[in-house]
Amino acid sequence: MDSSPTSAAAAASAPMAASAPPLDDCLRLLRGERDEQKLAGLLVAANVCRAGDADAVRKVYDAVGPRFLRRLLNTGLGKVEGGKEEEREAYLRLALTVLAGLARAPEVAADEGVVSTVPLVAEVVSKSADPAITVECFELLSLIAIASEDGAYKFCEPGVIDMIYLQISSLPDGSKCIELAINLMQLLVHKLKVDNMSEEKLQGMTSMVTCLARLFAVLHTAVKFDALHMLTALLSQKESPLHDLLRSMPASIWESHIRVGITAILQNRVVSSEKLHALLLAECMMSILGEDWLSEDCKIQDTQNMLPVDKFVLLVLESARIEVAVLLNELAYLKYESSNTSQTDEAISQKQRNLAILFSLIERIIKMISNASSSEGAPSQTIRESTIMQAITGLNETISLVLDFLQDAKDHGQRKGDDLLAAARIVGSYLAEAPYACKEKTRNLLEFIFSIEGQDESRPFYSICFMLPMISQITMEADGCRTLASFGGYKAVIDCLVKMTEQDGIDNGSMFLACDTIINFMSNRKSVHIPVDSCFIRLLKALVTWAGSSNASSVTMTASCLCAMLIDLTSEEFLLRCSDFDAKTLGSLSELIVRSLQQDVPDDDGEQFNQKQIIVSGYRRWADRFPHVKNVVDKHVSM
Repeated sequence: MDSSPTSAAAAASAPMAASAPPLDDCLRLLRGERDEQKLAGLLVAANVCRAGDADAVRKVYDAVGPRFLRRLLNTGLGKVEGGKEEEREAYLRLALTVLAGLARAPEVAADEGVVSTVPLVAEVVSKSADPAITVECFELLSLIAIASEDGAYKFCEPGVIDMIYLQISSLPDGSKCIELAINLMQLLVHKLKVDNMSEEKLQGMTSMVTCLARLFAVLHTAVKFDALHMLTALLSQKESPLHDLLRSMPASIWESHIRVGITAILQNRVVSSEKLHALLLAECMMSILGEDWLSEDCKIQDTQNMLPVDKFVLLVLESARIEVAVLLNELAYLKYESSNTSQTDEAISQKQRNLAILFSLIERIIKMISNASSSEGAPSQTIRESTIMQAITGLNETISLVLDFLQDAKDHGQRKGDDLLAAARIVGSYLAEAPYACKEKTRNLLEFIFSIEGQDESRPFYSICFMLPMISQITMEADGCRTLASFGGYKAVIDCLVKMTEQDGIDNGSMFLACDTIINFMSNRKSVHIPVDSCFIRLLKALVTWAGSSNASSVTMTASCLCAMLIDLTSEEFLLRCSDFDAKTLGSLSELIVRSLQQDVPDDDGEQFNQKQIIVSGYRRWADRFPHVKNVVDKHVSM
């Protein structure tokens, strides 16, 4: 700022007048050419702003202009040479007071000139030791963030978030400063949307995450819980550019801070809702960084609060298991026994949402345990075998409780609901890794699980998809096939497979599992009576459709293998008499058989080799019953 007369500095530090002179006098001073005139005008303007007249505030702002206010801030920060220290502080106080008053008018707070002061005000926060100045800064920043999108996104510019957040851990607990700081942070978390941000602004969002993570780890006040809630709000969003940027960051201290904070919440006596938030945060971290985040050996300088990896894994799992047990019990009571129907629906919905979070976390832990137990791929986990066994024991107990919950639903005639579908999913996820766990309960409930519908489903589909990994394994044995046949479960699998081919974007993973299940089932048909049913006709058409949508050899061989087994049950004459099967479908089926017979199978692909053996041997058995298929094959393949 230009060298000002001593009188201007004195005027800037003098007490403000008790009552403001006419507005015109104020505006005349603000429009003056000399700095001391503008300073005197600002002293009056502060009172004008306090009066709350939006029109007057706008006139004051237009008269003084943002350039002079920024220059005043820079002088107060010592960025302009000259002036004594007490004068600089007076300039700073005056600039902040006037800006805060002006920003109470949303139109002014949204103006580009006021928005442009955000980095400077953030710098004041980082340097000032005066609580009064800090309070004024946070009030001003909050008004700017509220007034416009541009104001909120200004905080994402490089360094701004760091300057604001890093001071919060040193603010006195319960003070006005900390209250305003937390309010500002919460406002930014809920207002900023990362979907369309530039990479530069996304860097600001990563700074917000890392700063919140530090607060979450080091503070032991109510702010710890505020930081927890803000972290879950930021990280629980659906896949976003922020997640990509967090994943691309090198091994960072923020991940360890999250771990320390979660540990503190789960190890101490806090209300269940806060533990649920901590468990949600753990699920978010595993979702963004991969399931193995839970078992990675993170190192930080302060290791006092860092729990060993094995204990951390078990702490998260056991905490989730306890919450699941409580929620399952409460849900069963509310749904089947409570007489207070006025509050039941809302309570049930909230508990179902919480249960879904916990189930998702446990599913990720199941995957992490599976990775740790596998010898493939040189996993990076550092958990001991004894920890893995302890985790499996706990998971067995939890899955047994979930099966009891499903049994309760079955006993009460309930088969529709997202909570039941979520229960079927976690059971399927666990049994995919341990297909014979809870064997008796699972076999008794399999038919019921196959009948479960989500709230928006018109017939069972996802519940069957969830069980396919387990079913495809147990049907490798005759006993599993008999279990599936006992209630016509193979028809449900076929219906599920047919529906998959009718959807946009076929899920080949689920298709392969469904095909494997039916192939296993057909391979054991000597142990199980399989009547020819219309579902097999629909299955043939679905397989032809699937194979026609992909050039992958695995799809060709799997579809052809199952088709070869299915048509061994019937004849061409019979199929063509069926209304659902025509000559065009028969032609496509013939082409599929030819493609599979022409397929070169790699020497190291045992599965495709076995499939081709089944196709060749099957063809030789039924070729005479399918003259059209035989003619097409004879033209293209030498058998």
